[in-house]
Amino acid sequence: MGDHRLFTKLRNSSIGFLAVLFLMIAAASALLGSSFFPFFRWYLLLLVIGVGFFPLTRILLVTFQDGGWLFSRVIGMAIGGYAVWVLGLAGILQFTAHRSLIVTLIFIGACWVLFMLKPVKKKMDINLIIAEEVLFFGLFLFWAYLIGFRPQASGTEKFMDYGFMAAMYRSRTLPAKDIWYGTDAINYYYGGQYFGVYLGKMCGVDVSFAYNIYRAMIAALGFVLPFSIVHQMVADRMKDRAHVGGWAAAGGLIGGAAVSFAGNGHYVLYGIFGKMLGLSMPDDRDYYWFADSTRYIGYNPVNTADRTIHEFPSYSFLLGDVHAHMCNIIFVLTVVALLYAWICTRRERKMIPDARFLSAAALIGMFQWTNFWDFVIYFTVALFCIIFRAMHSDCGSRMKKIGTAIYQTAVLAVVSMVFSVPFRLQFQSPVSGVKFCQTHTPLYQLLILWGFPFAVFFLLILMVLRNGRRKGEGLMKTTPLPDHFALILGLCAFGLVLVPEIVYVRDIYESSGYPRSNTMFKMTYQAFILYGMMTAYAVICFLASKQRSRRVAGIVAAAFLGLTLGYFPTSVRQFIGNIFQYKNYQGLDATSYLESSYPDDVGAIRWLNENVQGQPIVLEADGDSYSTACRVSAMTGLPTVLGWYVHEWLWRSDPEDLNGRSADIKAIYTSDHKEEVENLIRKYGISYIFVGSEEYAKYGTVNAEGIQALGETVYSDGSTFIVKMTEG
Repeated sequence: MGDHRLFTKLRNSSIGFLAVLFLMIAAASALLGSSFFPFFRWYLLLLVIGVGFFPLTRILLVTFQDGGWLFSRVIGMAIGGYAVWVLGLAGILQFTAHRSLIVTLIFIGACWVLFMLKPVKKKMDINLIIAEEVLFFGLFLFWAYLIGFRPQASGTEKFMDYGFMAAMYRSRTLPAKDIWYGTDAINYYYGGQYFGVYLGKMCGVDVSFAYNIYRAMIAALGFVLPFSIVHQMVADRMKDRAHVGGWAAAGGLIGGAAVSFAGNGHYVLYGIFGKMLGLSMPDDRDYYWFADSTRYIGYNPVNTADRTIHEFPSYSFLLGDVHAHMCNIIFVLTVVALLYAWICTRRERKMIPDARFLSAAALIGMFQWTNFWDFVIYFTVALFCIIFRAMHSDCGSRMKKIGTAIYQTAVLAVVSMVFSVPFRLQFQSPVSGVKFCQTHTPLYQLLILWGFPFAVFFLLILMVLRNGRRKGEGLMKTTPLPDHFALILGLCAFGLVLVPEIVYVRDIYESSGYPRSNTMFKMTYQAFILYGMMTAYAVICFLASKQRSRRVAGIVAAAFLGLTLGYFPTSVRQFIGNIFQYKNYQGLDATSYLESSYPDDVGAIRWLNENVQGQPIVLEADGDSYSTACRVSAMTGLPTVLGWYVHEWLWRSDPEDLNGRSADIKAIYTSDHKEEVENLIRKYGISYIFVGSEEYAKYGTVNAEGIQALGETVYSDGSTFIVKMTEG
């Protein structure tokens, strides 16, 4: 009888879901225009992956009311994509759409066999699942529409990110060649871009659209995954109270907004009240610019010895760099969910970690490939969870608890390192050690950036301490588990803000006035995410309290958080423009700007995309990072001899070699000595030479006749031409 009622509820809910989904699909078709079909194919693939891996996710996140529905597509991506990647590295599998799909379907089949062998008896909240799916689709569509007003893969580091994806689209082997160091493979944690290619290949979406659709997917998941985590934390804490569903939904929405839409305290002070208070802006501007909140320390006031970066997700989502720190958001949030589910199961007397812990450890190991910084960060978060769980357990004496924590830490280390082995075997770290900071952030700037979450964290600690004292028992027994987990998130975030004030990881930026920049960037980025979920949970706890003082604190915190949310519309207006003027919508093709930006070269670039297979080396002029140089390699995925200089210096730590390559490239374009040029062409294995606007601009005089004499001119339009080298 129970199963029949569940089926009836599922059927009725499905009808409503299909009706809402149909309306959303119609809206998507109208809004996205020609970009609708690649967008919708991507969504259908995500839906298949989500349904396919849901049986496994239900086992891992059994404590979640929705069975972990929103995380099933991320877990599926991680399993299927990681397997394809490892098989590709081993030379067992070619990285093609069909082979990737077959491997993924095999794992989906295994998940459903597992479900039939070990069904999960705990009931799910079907209405919650439907609401979450509608929320995800709506946000996915919203971001796709928003991105369509500025889809160009140009500016900041978009050349690099798009080029990585384009290279992997071309390549049947893994790792792909480095677009800017074509004689070698990519030497960077490129896993985030890889997963976009893995999905794009399987659903048949070209890289020119995949780049932006992947952006939109990450931004949408960047809201709904925190929603699910905070929703469950609130539901667990208030399970015996009335209106728990409403409080949980409110907490989830606040959590999603705090992580993916909010700005920091700098925006509130400078962006909202700056003019009123007469605050100075960088570069003698009389207005606030949305990037100011990400570059405050060392920029205002100017400190050329200590310029830092403190970005956060909403800035990344709008800026559009499909970079490692942004791509990995969906995976770090999945680790947080798995760790929360793990500590909530409370199998205190079992020393051996369960599937949740092992899955989190495997993902943490994968972070060495997707975003190495997150490996260190979330290994530490997991370590705090281990310590908490050991302290909370009833496994016996203090020494046994310590032994359990040590054992589980060893398991975490072994599992994470095993899953990182495929990447570490072909990666050479450019890091040159750790050093104590010589400069530090002024206290007032720290408080402007982080004072709000610091205050919320402090109030949450007070609440937990007072609750424990009132009950007259130990804190470990009286404090609800979600409170403990929120404190772990807050403590880890606090540490991530503090560490860059003590030490930094040494890299090439150390000598140029940016010693702490990369360290602060990667650590505080994750601090913002952890603080966002903690803050949302704390706000709900305060607002739902019976004590007036806590409710007042909740109202004040919610109001300040609301002010930080103003960062998003301000940024949209400044960076994207008026999104209500549909005539300005350009679609999701990341390369549509080439006709206007490179009118002399666009025909040749598109010819290469249409006529050249694989990854033969195409020579073009090298150039500075963050410039318009190396547009051919970036927009085609075809490797060149040397690309953006500083990036390769960071990745390879060999400026002498880079200088030699730069000189050799100049010689090929300008030298009159045919034998010298031919030797250089053989040295680097060059298959094509591209001569266009950037080459003329850099070298002034190009030996066009000499280059054309080296092989067959396969493309020519005005002064732009491509020469294919004669074999042998």
